[in-house]
Amino acid sequence: MGEARIDPNGSMKGRNAIVTGASRGIGEAIAARLAMEGARVVCSARTAETGESKLPGTLHATVDRIRAAGGEATFIRADLSSEEDRERLVREAVDAYGPVDILVNNAAVTFFIPVETFPEKRFKLMMEVQVWAPFHLSQLVLPSMRERKQGWIVNISSPAGLHPKLPFARGRGGTVYGMCKAALERFTTGLASEVYDDNIAVNVVSPGLVDTPGVAVHGLINEATKDRVQPIEYIAEAVYRLASGDPKTMTGRIDYAEPFLKELGVKPAELV
Repeated sequence: MGEARIDPNGSMKGRNAIVTGASRGIGEAIAARLAMEGARVVCSARTAETGESKLPGTLHATVDRIRAAGGEATFIRADLSSEEDRERLVREAVDAYGPVDILVNNAAVTFFIPVETFPEKRFKLMMEVQVWAPFHLSQLVLPSMRERKQGWIVNISSPAGLHPKLPFARGRGGTVYGMCKAALERFTTGLASEVYDDNIAVNVVSPGLVDTPGVAVHGLINEATKDRVQPIEYIAEAVYRLASGDPKTMTGRIDYAEPFLKELGVKPAELV
């Protein structure tokens, strides 16, 4: 991996990014990676300060990490299940740094419950946060991107979006999660085709299994899966590459992080 440092004159100098779900895990890593290339990063999540969540990690800590390394970042606390909060997030991000060049839709809320007993309230919450929020946030940033003929939207998906295949093993209640990710991927390719002439790239990174607080709380890493765990740097690097690529040649992609980086012939940078 390359040296971990902030390059204020990097490939993203002068660009403004929003990264959702940036208080921990994949979102925190993505925010750090974009800042390393000179982007001004607005980090958003529900957890701003210690004690607001049972999981480790806060927006304050993410921003402190970036600033301590010499990068530029701020945070805006927002609940993406709230339309008002989504609108406020984009409005305050523009007030802080200017028009949004990069939107990374990473935030998620997930429940693993079989279809037969899945509560309507939780179903609607998952769809709101994982499908409608990325859709709505994209609507909010697209007018400025169109006007400036420049923009990058990266949505974070999962292999759960793929169809299960025979022979079926008894699932652990991931059907709704898979539905959300499949919808997000179809939204991505559809939007990519709509905004292609405006020089806006829309892509997906599918992380696979990553050791994050969210993964840990669901017990997804065990003896059977531990050999599939992927370093978080791979996902952060893949997002950076898709959020800085040529919108005419790198758009409408559904990419798995490790093979995508191999295709490009690059190795992930160490994170600050």
